[in-house]
Amino acid sequence: MHGIARRKSSKVMVGDIGIGGDSRISVQSMTKTDTRDVEATLSQIYRLKDVGCDIVRCAVPDIEAAQALEKIKKNSPLPLVADIHFDYRLALAAVRAGADKLRINPGNIGGKDRVSMVAKAAKQQGIPIRVGVNSGSIPKDLLSKHQGASCEALVESAERSMSFLVDEGFHDIVVSLKASDVMTTIEAYRVLAGLCDFPLHLGVTEAGGIRVGTVKSSIALGVLLMEGIGDTIRVSLTHEPEEEVRVGISILSSIGGPTDRIEIISCPTCGRCRGDLMKILDEVEERLQGLRFPIKVAVMGCEVNGPGEAREADVGVALGEEFGLIFAQGSPVGRVSSEDIVARLVEEAVRVGEQKNQM
Repeated sequence: MHGIARRKSSKVMVGDIGIGGDSRISVQSMTKTDTRDVEATLSQIYRLKDVGCDIVRCAVPDIEAAQALEKIKKNSPLPLVADIHFDYRLALAAVRAGADKLRINPGNIGGKDRVSMVAKAAKQQGIPIRVGVNSGSIPKDLLSKHQGASCEALVESAERSMSFLVDEGFHDIVVSLKASDVMTTIEAYRVLAGLCDFPLHLGVTEAGGIRVGTVKSSIALGVLLMEGIGDTIRVSLTHEPEEEVRVGISILSSIGGPTDRIEIISCPTCGRCRGDLMKILDEVEERLQGLRFPIKVAVMGCEVNGPGEAREADVGVALGEEFGLIFAQGSPVGRVSSEDIVARLVEEAVRVGEQKNQM
């Protein structure tokens, strides 16, 4: 990521996706369907894959949901994480169902003996566990000790939870420390990053709707990633999960990674704009979503910065009066009518992207 030195961490495998070590930073989301509804859940997982999601998590609130995971896992195109709270038996059932990873909060799952049973089951199946600490689920004694859900309370809660697993000889651990407050989140991850070498899952919990949640997540995750902290991310939004993935990918693209994603840039438009740039941009984004090409695509609205930006990108268009000038790898490749702009731009993007993937 533009020369950023990433924090060194151990590596775990979630299905065929690595987290930590030399793995690229992955983007996660969580289904918002009733997990017991297998068809609806799988439909959402496939949509998440289409927009570029790497790993998906499903809530497991009861035994019926745990049992449904088996069918979901067999048909899922993405590695599957089981999200468990309160009942260790649900974690054991999720392991039996074939989950690729567990997300638990050892502080609310029922004591060290039950954490031990979960750790042994996960170790036997060779799947990792994410210790997920949230500001809303910190043990009462730590809230009292630190006078609330502070950075110190989050970190000590994570240390306690990690020790439960390490004491059982379990080391395939991912850790997250999520607060709804941006600065608390940043400070907590900074401290934790120096205390362990486990891979870190970044996120802001209860971030909010699409506008506020995107801003808060972009600030917190952006700061940490630019400091080399973070191995996988999830943007939590009160919105469709596909949007979480789009925002996550945009955050990574903005700081120079990962290299297999399309980055789309566009001008904000003004009175000089020579076409319906917003409509063109929406169509280009829709048609290119989910494609894994290491390229930059520029969608520009006029002759001021348009040709220059389009030339600098791998593929680009500069709009004119009822036409668009298409550029590829620094050179103009054609002048096309307004109705053909999207199709030609996408065609060039796929062509250049496939070439780069073969290099």
